[in-house]
Amino acid sequence: STGRTYTISSIAYPKSSLQPYDWSYIKVDLPPWFSSMSLSLETDADTDISKLNNGSGSSVPIICFREGSPPVPDVYDTSLTGFVPEYISNGSFLSSKSLQNAEKCYPLQKSIFLRLTNEQISSGTWYFGIFNGIGAVRTQSKMINRGSSYSFSGNVSVEGCTISTMLGPSCNLSANVLSCNTIDSFTGASAMNSSAYTVVACQNADGLICHGNNSEQIYSLEVMELVEELHITASNLTFSGTQRSNITGSYGLICYARHEAIPLETMHDFSGEISNNVTLVIKFPKRGRWYITIRPSSTDQNRYLKSCYVLRCLVNFCPPDKAGLNCAFERYMLQAHLRKNPAIPYEAYYVPNTETMSTAYPLDFSLESFLSNSTAEMKNDSWTFFTMDIPYGASGENIHFRLSSDANIDYEVYARYGGLPSVIGWDYFYTNSTSNSNGSMFFKLYDSKENQISFSVIYARAGTWCFGFRKLDNLTSTAQTSVALSLERCPKKCSSHGTCQMSLDYSGLALYSYCACDRNYGGFDCSIELVSHRGNWHVGQSIFLIGSNVAAILPAYWALRRKAFAEWVLFTSSGVSSALYHACDVGTWCVLSFHVLQFLDFWLSFMAVVSTFVYLTAISEVGKRTIHTVVAIITALLAETGPTR
Repeated sequence: STGRTYTISSIAYPKSSLQPYDWSYIKVDLPPWFSSMSLSLETDADTDISKLNNGSGSSVPIICFREGSPPVPDVYDTSLTGFVPEYISNGSFLSSKSLQNAEKCYPLQKSIFLRLTNEQISSGTWYFGIFNGIGAVRTQSKMINRGSSYSFSGNVSVEGCTISTMLGPSCNLSANVLSCNTIDSFTGASAMNSSAYTVVACQNADGLICHGNNSEQIYSLEVMELVEELHITASNLTFSGTQRSNITGSYGLICYARHEAIPLETMHDFSGEISNNVTLVIKFPKRGRWYITIRPSSTDQNRYLKSCYVLRCLVNFCPPDKAGLNCAFERYMLQAHLRKNPAIPYEAYYVPNTETMSTAYPLDFSLESFLSNSTAEMKNDSWTFFTMDIPYGASGENIHFRLSSDANIDYEVYARYGGLPSVIGWDYFYTNSTSNSNGSMFFKLYDSKENQISFSVIYARAGTWCFGFRKLDNLTSTAQTSVALSLERCPKKCSSHGTCQMSLDYSGLALYSYCACDRNYGGFDCSIELVSHRGNWHVGQSIFLIGSNVAAILPAYWALRRKAFAEWVLFTSSGVSSALYHACDVGTWCVLSFHVLQFLDFWLSFMAVVSTFVYLTAISEVGKRTIHTVVAIITALLAETGPTR
C-alpha cells in the first residue's frame, strides 16, 4: 500500500501512574477516510486470566473501549456485562455496531498492540479507558486507598487513504459515490403511495456496471437528514447477455449495507437480495454515510457469468416538521437554553423552538400542546417526535429525561441516536415499569411510577438524538403531562452525596465530568450506600472511636506536671483534632473540611511522637529546637502528600 496511505495523526503518551481505583481516558478521532488505527500500550500489569471468573473483574486493572463517548464499566454496582476474561486481540473487534450503546473491557496486560481497520470499526470518535479497579468504591472518598498502583505508556497512530474515495485496510478498494437528485414521483417497484414524501433518487454515475461472480462493487451514499426509508434496488439487471431462463440454479444480487463502515458478508447492518422487482428497504436509516456492497450470488455452474445492472437508491423523507408513516406525525426541534453559570462547562435544558412557548422558557413543557393529530388508521399508533442536538464538546455529559403527569402516564418513550426511533429500532426505551432499558450499560432508571418517569443516558454521544412518544390511547383525556429534558454534567447531581468534578482525558483535549462521592456513598452517581449509619452498632462504634481520643489527656497531664508547656499544647491539640477528624469521618459533624481535619490529625500525631522522643533525649535546647523545626517541615509534607503510604 505504498503511496496509498499516509499518517493522519500519531500521539505518544508518556508514562503515567494509576493509583488504586483511578482511571484515565484516551480519545481518538477517526475521519471518514481513515484506513487503520494502531494502539500500542506498555504497562507493568501482569493479569493472570486463568484466575479470573465472571465476578472477579472488578479487582483487576482493565482497558475498555467505547464509540462516541467515554466508557463507564460500573454504571451498576455489579455490572460486568462488558467484561471479557481474555486477552485483547485484533479479532476482539468483530463489529462496531455492538459498541455504540455498549462497551467491551479486557484485562490489562504487559504489552498490548492493536491494529484495527475500517472493516472492523467505523469512523468517528473512540474512547479507550484504563481503570485500576472498578465498582461502587471507585468514586467513594477514602482515607486509605488499598491496592496496587500501575503505570502505562503508549502510542496511538491513525493511517488514512490518500484518495478519499478509496477504502479498505490497504486503500485498494474503490467506492462508487452515488449521485442524487430530488424527484417529484417515481414509478416502479419502489414507488411510494403518499405524495407527502420528498423522494431523492440516487444511482451510480457510470450507469450500467458489470462485474463477475467472483468480484464485488462498493458504493457510498450520504444521508444528510433524519429520513423515513432507504430503498436499494437494481434496475436493468442482465447476466452477460444471457436470458435468465438459460441460467441454471439460483442467481441474483446480494446487497450488504452498513452505516459508517465497509459492509462484509460477516459484518453488516442490513442484507438481502435485490433485483428488478426485489428491493431492500431500510426503515428509519441513521444519518451519515452508508456503504453498500453488491455481490452476485450464483452456483458453480454460473461462476463465469457477469452481472450488469444500474444500482438505484431512493431516500424518502418528510418536511422538517413531519415524520413517520406518510409524514402523518409531528416533529419538533428542541432548542438548547444554556444555564447561567460561566464557571462550569456546557449545561442546558431543551424546550421546543416554537412561537407557542413562553418567552420565560420554563424548564419543562406540556406534551399535550405538541401531540400529533391521530387518524382512524393510526388510532393505536400515534407518534410525536422531538430532536435535540448535543455539541461535540459535550460528549462527557448526560441526558436527563423526566416525564410527569397528574394521572397515569399513557405514553411509551423511545430514544435513538442519529435516526428516528420506532418500535423495532431504538437505543433506549421505556414502555412500563417491567419493560424498559433498565440494565443497559448506559441507561439508568430513577423513577418508574404510574405518574412519573425519570431516567438518564450516561455520557450521551454528541450529535443528534431523537425522542419518540407513542400514545397508547388516543381517546380524549384531560390529563396534563410535562416533559423535562436537559443535558447535565453529573447524573442526578450526584444524588446529593458528592460533588461534580471535571477532568481532562490523557491528551488534554476532551473534558468530562464525574461524581466524587463522600465517604459513605459510591457508584457513578453516588446513589449506592456503602457505609450505613443506621443501627445501634454504628452509634456505639462512633462513640467509642471518638471517645478513644480521651487517652490524649494522660500525656497532656504528664507534660503539664513537668511544665513542658509546648508538649502539653501539642498533645492536647493532637487529641482534639483526632476527635474532630473521626467525628467527621463517621458522619457525625464536621467543624472544618474533611481534608483539613485529616491533615491536622496526621500532622499533629507525627509531631507528638517525635516531640516525645526529642524531649527525652539529653541534647541541648538549640539542638531540640532545630530538630523540631526540621521535623515540623518534613511531617507537614508527609501529612499533605500521602500520610497513608
